[in-house]
Amino acid sequence: MNNQIYNQIVSFIWGIADDCLRDVYVRGKYRDVILPMTVIRRLDAVLEPTKEVVLQTKKMLDEAGVVNQTEALCNTAGQAFCNASPFTLKDLKSRSKQQQLKMDFIEYLDGFSPNVQEILEKFKFRNQIDTMVEADILGAVIEKFVSPSINLSPYPIKDDHDEILIPGLDNHSMGVIFEELIRKFNEENNEEAGEHFTPRDVVELMADITFLPIEDKINDATYVVYDGACGTGGMLTIADQRIHELAEQHDKSINTYLYGQEINPETYAITKADLLIKGEGSQTDNVAYGSTLSNDGFPTMNFDFMLSNPPYGKSWKTDLERLGGKNGISDTRFVVSHNENPEFKMIPRSSDGQLLFLANKISKMKHDTELGSRIVEVHNGSSLFTGDAGSGESNLRRYIIENDWLEAIIALPENMFYNTGIATFIWIVTNRKAPHRRGKVQLIDATSLKSSLRKNLGNKNCEFTAEIRQQITQMLIDFKETELSKIFPNEEFGYHKITVERPLRLRVNLDKESIERFETVCVREKDPSLFEIVKVVAEKLQYLTIFDYNLFIMELEKEAKKSNFKLSAKRITLIKAFLTTIDETAEKVIKKVHKASKVESNALYGLYHLGKDNVVEYEPDSNLRDTEQIPLLHKGGIEQFFKDEVLSFAPDSWIDESKNQIGYELSFTKYFYKPVQLRTLDEIVADIKALEAESDGLLNSIIGGKG
Repeated sequence: MNNQIYNQIVSFIWGIADDCLRDVYVRGKYRDVILPMTVIRRLDAVLEPTKEVVLQTKKMLDEAGVVNQTEALCNTAGQAFCNASPFTLKDLKSRSKQQQLKMDFIEYLDGFSPNVQEILEKFKFRNQIDTMVEADILGAVIEKFVSPSINLSPYPIKDDHDEILIPGLDNHSMGVIFEELIRKFNEENNEEAGEHFTPRDVVELMADITFLPIEDKINDATYVVYDGACGTGGMLTIADQRIHELAEQHDKSINTYLYGQEINPETYAITKADLLIKGEGSQTDNVAYGSTLSNDGFPTMNFDFMLSNPPYGKSWKTDLERLGGKNGISDTRFVVSHNENPEFKMIPRSSDGQLLFLANKISKMKHDTELGSRIVEVHNGSSLFTGDAGSGESNLRRYIIENDWLEAIIALPENMFYNTGIATFIWIVTNRKAPHRRGKVQLIDATSLKSSLRKNLGNKNCEFTAEIRQQITQMLIDFKETELSKIFPNEEFGYHKITVERPLRLRVNLDKESIERFETVCVREKDPSLFEIVKVVAEKLQYLTIFDYNLFIMELEKEAKKSNFKLSAKRITLIKAFLTTIDETAEKVIKKVHKASKVESNALYGLYHLGKDNVVEYEPDSNLRDTEQIPLLHKGGIEQFFKDEVLSFAPDSWIDESKNQIGYELSFTKYFYKPVQLRTLDEIVADIKALEAESDGLLNSIIGGKG
């Protein structure tokens, strides 16, 4: 599309809002009129050439008493939609009385087929009619949209000599205009970063990296494409266009079916309208309305290709509650069987649900076809590293990488998107890796590959040219180590998280002052018997300070047994709180003694021989507890790392094996960091001398002037 015509159309439609709506709507509400009217005018223009024959068909059907006329009228119109009213928009612009215009306009809207009615309903457009009529602007809005100054029709406007005055607007160009209008409205409303629309150059790159690496495997077949956050449907339509181009180049005959889901009613309506305009009316049923996370529109389907730019940094708390709460979720998209764990949970924190869209797609992969499935999805940086080992985010990364499905991640330049400048990354996931890629992940740093825009579009100040897209895609296909492309074994991104414990060491304070304070505590707790037992032991130990808590407890248990008194956990806690002090010179507190025949000693995990027949387990000091991350590729594994890096500093440490976790995270900074080149000493000295020379000249000039 000619840029001049494109800019003219966008400016003209945007100008309608300023010309007609300014005194009636606040700026944030302009979209409620402009977007549905743009769709209506486009549909109206598509139907104009067949209007008369459609009305003739309707008259014939009415006379024959046919009730269900939609299919016949759509066939007559040659489209997947129709309008059976006696009007076109151009007919309505001449109405002089507002009430007559209102009735005729409503009749015109009612004349659309049911698939268009759903679009109007999602736009909530009928709610605006009374407002426009009362303000006497409905006629002006219609007149603007049918102005001969612009052409929203797919057909060219010609003069009397059959010369083209204004070219027609193809479906792709109409989609671009929709997107630009929505972008401008979002910008006006200061939409959040997660509410942006994907620029065409990014979508085209995503389509390239979806299909070009496997273009030689595209056969005469039917392929199903899915976007679980489809917005206005641009990603689906560009992907569809790209795979058909490649099939044609390879002399293959393919069929494609597009599926999507969208939660925003307005963008859902635009997607449905776009499919109608393209003559793909049967596929409008393939777009589901509602939340992909809590109300999956296609729970039993699998797809060949899946592309998305899901919302990121956005709460999914409402979906979480609908799914049963964090502990109640059983949805098999997000809770899977992995590594002998039948309930491996991949549920992220409620403040950001972006990774759930990836989990949703993974659950829809095909596992019984030659191509399997290929997923290309945009995320922000947090998806690479947010979440500790064992968290939902880390578990999803682990699930993908340990199944060897992560093919590559591409880092994009900042400021690539309209309403956010943050760093973004494209994940490429497939269950059919090429043999030479198996067991490996490719990271591509494309942050420097960009072309500056002459004028910013919101936050977007750069773009991908066709040459840049080709360069990035070729790096993916080549699968070679370069300055911008790094290749790693899957295990590079995994780590063991271990919990390091050190023994609790308690000094028991049995001086008379401490015993008197403890008496007060026991009275308060209504447990005088506990005090009596403690007092007996304190007297027996001569009110000394005891550096072996275990000895004190043994004496206490002896006295308690004599009196048939139970030393409950609550009473032990009370004793520790008021009669002991942590002291690194004291003996280690024994937690439990095991029979050696049942438990083997293992100092690595805090189990030590106590005499010949028993194994002792010490109580950990929570204040000394620490964690360590050990790379999966660390030579010698956990044991060697622990010996080298922990025991050499704290020889009484051990690992609480029950808390061991495996985590995964990725860091582009780690692999692509380029240190700033510092100036040499000679350069610094030269600068200082130059400054000195300038200063001397200035000083001489000042002194000389005074003289």
